[in-house]
Amino acid sequence: MKEIFDTVSKSCSKEVTNTYSTSFSLATKMLSPTIRQDIYNIYGFVRFADEIVDSFHDYNKKKLFNGFEEDLWRAIEDKISLNPILNSFQHTVHNYGIEKHLITSFMDSMRLDLSKSTYLTSKEFEEYIYGSADVVGLMCLKVFVKGDRDKYEALKESAMHLGSAFQKVNFLRDLKADYEGLNRSYFPNTDLASLDEISKQVIIAEIEEDFKLGYKGILLLPNEAKFGVFMAYRYYKRLLKKLSKTPAIEIKNARIRVPNYEKFGLLTRSYVKYQLNLVK
Repeated sequence: MKEIFDTVSKSCSKEVTNTYSTSFSLATKMLSPTIRQDIYNIYGFVRFADEIVDSFHDYNKKKLFNGFEEDLWRAIEDKISLNPILNSFQHTVHNYGIEKHLITSFMDSMRLDLSKSTYLTSKEFEEYIYGSADVVGLMCLKVFVKGDRDKYEALKESAMHLGSAFQKVNFLRDLKADYEGLNRSYFPNTDLASLDEISKQVIIAEIEEDFKLGYKGILLLPNEAKFGVFMAYRYYKRLLKKLSKTPAIEIKNARIRVPNYEKFGLLTRSYVKYQLNLVK
């Protein structure tokens, strides 16, 4: 029965989320059960695409990516795929009306990681961020507002800023792995080989502005989504605070993390603030 296969597909997307990201998994668990699975479905899709370009160094990445993209569009068109991750994702695409241009923009940015290593201008960087992060936030927003077009348009800009903030924090945290391991330099007008405190603080100020604009949208989210997104916001703000206090030389030589015990402590405090209606 197709229903059994769909159940297995959804379980795969959930397992991908739980295995690859404890922080995102924790935040997703704070969403309402009515929308939680669809966020797993989105995460599973974007994670697999990202893994192809970032991790499979012993294989022909371009060939793998092309095959994945072909399977993606076939899954959306046929409303089924034998790839369980794509099968669960296509359900979410159709259930919430996720537009093709959002998916295309995401895949275009992922494809850039196969060949492009440096972003020299702000325009190039912004276009990459839009495709790799902002549109993922917009896909999630489609689920959060349950396809309501007016709510989506009202919250669209904030969702994009929040997506940008999350991605830029990831870039700063993963500076060593991206620069040394993948030979990538995302931040324009910044010599990562000699990153200093001034350059670091310029990047952090830009991220703080994205967080400020993104937070306004969190306050207007439906209750089913608000606490989960607030939790993700709090986690990334904590990570940014740690990066701000960490000397630039250490960021270049080590991956800064928020330990699990801090994540769970953050969850408790965030829940208290939320229950006391301090999220405003």
